[in-house]
Formats: sequence, C-alpha cells, structure tokens
Amino acid sequence: MADCCEKKTRRDEQKKKNINDRLNRINGQINGIKKMIEEDRYCKDILIQLLAAEKSLRSLSNLILNDHVHHCIANGIKEGDESIVEEISELFKMF
Repeated sequence: MADCCEKKTRRDEQKKKNINDRLNRINGQINGIKKMIEEDRYCKDILIQLLAAEKSLRSLSNLILNDHVHHCIANGIKEGDESIVEEISELFKMF
C-alpha cells in the first residue's frame, strides 16, 4: 500500500466543494447522533440515524469510487499500468 501515499488525484474546485459539502452533512449527522446518546434517546431512533449516516457515507464512497474508475483506473489502463488491474480488483473486494 506504499503507492497510496505517492499517488494523488487532482479534483477541480467544484468536486472538492461537493465532497466537502457531503462530509459536512455526515459530520452533522454524527454530531446529532452523539447528542442523541447524551440525551438518552430511544435506541430505535438512534439506530435510524446511524443507518442514515451509513447511507450517506456509502453514497460518498460510491461517488469517489465512480470517479476513480472513470479517471484514475481508465488513465492507468491507457498508460499501460498493469498494477491498476490489481488495484481495482482489491477495491471491488472491499465494496
């Protein structure tokens, strides 16, 4: 996994803003869940909010994975980088 620290993905400002907006919403969801715990809210209500946060994270993961496949992986294949096939294979195992 040493490559993870050497490679970079350039994102335009709009993509960064979109990702950061989503992360801010997720952070708000997590803070809301922490508050619910502090307030001794009902377990079911907390679980519903946890599910919503999980879905938000999954959605963001899918967005970034889609970008990765269409840009990073596609460019790696065009450049003849054979290691990129193993990389995408590992990602699919994780997801």
